[in-house]
Amino acid sequence: MAQKPSIPKGTRDFSPAEMMRRTYIFETIKSVFRTYGFAPLETPSMENLSTLLGKYGDEGDKLLFKILNSGDYAAGLSEDEMRNASKICEKGLRYDLTVPFARYVVQHQSEIAFPFKRYQVQPVWRADRPQKGRYREFYQCDVDVIGSRSLLNEVELIQIVERVFKRLKINVTLKMNNRKILFGIAESIGHADKMMDITVAIDKLEKIGIDNVKAELMERGLEQEAIDKLQPILELSGSNSEKLSKLRDVIGSSETGVKGIEEMTEIFSYAESLGVDLPIELDLSLARGLNYYTGAIFEVKAMDYAIGSICGGGRYDDLTGIFGLPNTSGVGISFGADRIYDVMVGLELFPEEVNFTTKVLFVNLGAEEQLASLNIIKGLRDAGIAAEIYPESAKMKKQMEYANRRMIPYVVIIGSNELQERKATVKNMRTGEQCGVDFDAVVEYLK
Repeated sequence: MAQKPSIPKGTRDFSPAEMMRRTYIFETIKSVFRTYGFAPLETPSMENLSTLLGKYGDEGDKLLFKILNSGDYAAGLSEDEMRNASKICEKGLRYDLTVPFARYVVQHQSEIAFPFKRYQVQPVWRADRPQKGRYREFYQCDVDVIGSRSLLNEVELIQIVERVFKRLKINVTLKMNNRKILFGIAESIGHADKMMDITVAIDKLEKIGIDNVKAELMERGLEQEAIDKLQPILELSGSNSEKLSKLRDVIGSSETGVKGIEEMTEIFSYAESLGVDLPIELDLSLARGLNYYTGAIFEVKAMDYAIGSICGGGRYDDLTGIFGLPNTSGVGISFGADRIYDVMVGLELFPEEVNFTTKVLFVNLGAEEQLASLNIIKGLRDAGIAAEIYPESAKMKKQMEYANRRMIPYVVIIGSNELQERKATVKNMRTGEQCGVDFDAVVEYLK
């Protein structure tokens, strides 16, 4: 009995139609990265397990895909050695692009010119429970600059976000916060030790409302007095600069907090002077992956389509320290290709030309006609126009159906009459219109 074909859970095939659209997204994002001077980088699909373990917290460690040592390695091992996973698994599939990037920077620090600007678009793997929108294999599009503390880098990332989503025609809001401000808030209410608890609770403000946030903070061990101090911060409104000046009144006693306020003031003032055409909102409930961010943090939301954040990132001060290169600051963001794809499908934003690979199909009506067609096709291809001929001289109906199924916008018919007059019949498959065009003029006409 023939085996039923299938793929592993949490992975996907991408059809030619899907690949055309995905390629459009990737190429648009990469072309913007390149205009800001970022260079491409690729790292191997697998890393040494020692590189990956302990970098993503206990939960992350559980989600690493481990790779058995090559070939028949396990055959010669005793049962005790089999139980010792480190003996039989020394490699794992990469979990994200950030840790491999940090490893690369440290390993190649003598060849790299700092600040180092790189972008990376590659798949990553997580042994997660597959569900809607969550896969075990998916792509990340990261852009980072490492080896510079300048806030110009943050400003440049804001411009990249603006430019990418303008090109993709997605209306977005950029939400920003600063980890130093979050620390300042915790410090000024006397709970620097509970920064994590406070930010996790604040993060839920939009979902559960202020009263529930206050109740949760009490459960997490904050006394009423500290919660009362926090309330005006949670209720801050107004423009970004108004929020920052009110914040200064509340957390002015925290040196770290004030530093965060100064950083955001500078970033917002640059964005304004440069005329960034993008709603930017200081959102104090934004906390983002709390492990390695130390400064400004970003999150991008689509305005016309309900979905989680479609892009995010932030400043980190010691990502390379784990590999022995301390005090090297960097900042980066990651574009969520799968979510961007869903938004663009939902809002029908893909340009029409990404729906077809071939622009012109020549109908095949016999040997002599075939030869005339092939000569014109050569000219079209020389002009960069994708063209093909139906390989057999089948019934006209069958060939036209093939063009429709492939969404090919133009069909060229060369039959015996056309051969005699040296005039091809060009049919627009969208409108149904057709006209006669001299053989020599077909290329110009279809350009």
